[in-house]
Amino acid sequence: MTTTEQTTATHGTVCDIPLNRLKKSPRNARKTPHSSDAIEALAASIALKGMLQAPVVEPELDAEGLPTGDYFVTIGEGRRQAQLLRAKRKEIKKTEPVRCVINTEHDAHEISLDENITRSAMHPADQFEAFQRLSVEQGLGAEKIGARFGVAAGLVRQRLRLAAVSPRLMEAYRSAELTLEQLMAFTVVDDQQRQEAVWDTLPEYERSPHTIRRRLTHDRVSGTDRRALFVGAEAYEAAGGIIERDLFADDQGGYFASPVLLDTLALERLDAIAAELLSDGWKWAEATIDRPHTHGLPRFYPQVREFTLEEQSAYDALTAEQDSLAAQAWSESGEARLIELEEQISQLDGARLSFDPEAKARGGVFVFLTPEGAARAELGFLRPDDNISDEGDEGEDSAPEPAKNERVKPDRPRLPDKLVAELTAHRTAALRNEVAEQPQVALLTLLHALVLRTFSLRHGERSCMEVRPGGAELTGYAPGIEETPAGRAIRERHEVWSARLDGAESIEAFIDSLEPAEAMGLLAHCVSLTVSDVRMRDGVWTGTAPSDRLAARVGLDMSRYWTPTAENYFSRVSKTRILEAATEAASPDAAKRIEGAKKPEMAAAAEQLVSGTGWLPEPLRTANDTPPEAIAAE
Repeated sequence: MTTTEQTTATHGTVCDIPLNRLKKSPRNARKTPHSSDAIEALAASIALKGMLQAPVVEPELDAEGLPTGDYFVTIGEGRRQAQLLRAKRKEIKKTEPVRCVINTEHDAHEISLDENITRSAMHPADQFEAFQRLSVEQGLGAEKIGARFGVAAGLVRQRLRLAAVSPRLMEAYRSAELTLEQLMAFTVVDDQQRQEAVWDTLPEYERSPHTIRRRLTHDRVSGTDRRALFVGAEAYEAAGGIIERDLFADDQGGYFASPVLLDTLALERLDAIAAELLSDGWKWAEATIDRPHTHGLPRFYPQVREFTLEEQSAYDALTAEQDSLAAQAWSESGEARLIELEEQISQLDGARLSFDPEAKARGGVFVFLTPEGAARAELGFLRPDDNISDEGDEGEDSAPEPAKNERVKPDRPRLPDKLVAELTAHRTAALRNEVAEQPQVALLTLLHALVLRTFSLRHGERSCMEVRPGGAELTGYAPGIEETPAGRAIRERHEVWSARLDGAESIEAFIDSLEPAEAMGLLAHCVSLTVSDVRMRDGVWTGTAPSDRLAARVGLDMSRYWTPTAENYFSRVSKTRILEAATEAASPDAAKRIEGAKKPEMAAAAEQLVSGTGWLPEPLRTANDTPPEAIAAE
């Protein structure tokens, strides 16, 4: 029977109905539309195997109760949508006959609901193993299996990998002893015995997917490891290495299953680089994966020669072009050219650096891997058995003696050590407060300290930053310092941040939520507390303390934070020091007027003389400060 015959449809009749005569039923219990992926899968299945289950339909009636020739699809709307998709793609005609079953005796809404409620979906484990059977018995790859069921090839690979998990673990998944996420974690390795061993040895409360993955890969090397990045997956696999992939998580290059092979390949490449350096004239070259300990080894550095006329001309032309491009509006081609220019300029700069051949013949090179997976060569080291001459190459720790401050008179009485510690504690507190109020300076100062420590640079430079959580407590050196202007400002700032941090569920999330300016403020506060400028004795005052650069950078004016009085300074120093302060702050005549007084009276008089002048003892001065007018005149 066909619908071209306008006859009354009989319940239970199986007939072919043209696709364009089928309509969506208004009484279908499923109101949520099928997903596009589900329609794609049905279309692929129907194209390959035909429609395995006939839709159930009822005739459409007009206002007078007569059939219109169209039919409502009570059960099988997804199949109708799939066929419409195929017709849209010109795979079939719009009039393609669809084998249907007519149902006129049961309520359309109820049988539609029944269809969606009473059916039982296949357990995922059965689906995994069914896909595996297609792969093994029929030799179908992931792409072909996916095409048959309208499933992406990547999803098929995941299901095939799940099917390869230990049968015992699969049964545990079927019985709900193991979750799908846990089953996914086991796919990171193929060894079923190892999978079972990890499951059996892990306590129940530690069987999270993360822990399972970590246990299974603890003796593997991550694709982000510097050795893996340096050797590369292609070279490792060409040498017979196996890379295990995690199809259910971002494994960032997989897991290299043979660390020994990876180490061997990395060392072979590093040895090759070392051999090239040996052929360049170095006495020795040592290749290691880890950066060697070079502390205490003397080192010499390359010489910088002048450009030749030809090189200078090329350099000037490149930098002129670079400046011109930088001033223009951004463009992709301009950006590419700027990168080329930077490389060419860098090459010219590098050509100016060279080691003396005689020095190279006595020294050597360490070749190792950086954390980013690149080979790095550090040149110019001298081992104890290298023939170090008395002249020339100085060791990295041989720094020139600092120049002495010209204002210091060697025969003057020394300041008491306890007083020096107290004064420099005040200077440290002031520096901390100034740094906290200048985040950009804090960042640059921290960067300077980190560079000195990270790259082991030796140019006589030091840092006053103690780069570790917290800094020295200053109350032990200067009692009551917490109530000074700097101390109060630091404490109040710390209390504000403490209150905000205490209310945060996660410190990391709290930091991520900060606006850039707030984050810089927090950084500045933390960095400021690492400043340490406390000195324990009054040696020859060199004026080259590491803090002097920082003090100059923040514009430190200790007169804002500390004022000399008889109690905190003059009563604790010699008469010579008191008279010297009076001379510098006031005049030589003023110093002479108090010269014959007893020390208590002299200290009180000096306090009055220096009041309001901004005079500071040397431990509180910034290096190269302009001396007071009295000193200039003297």
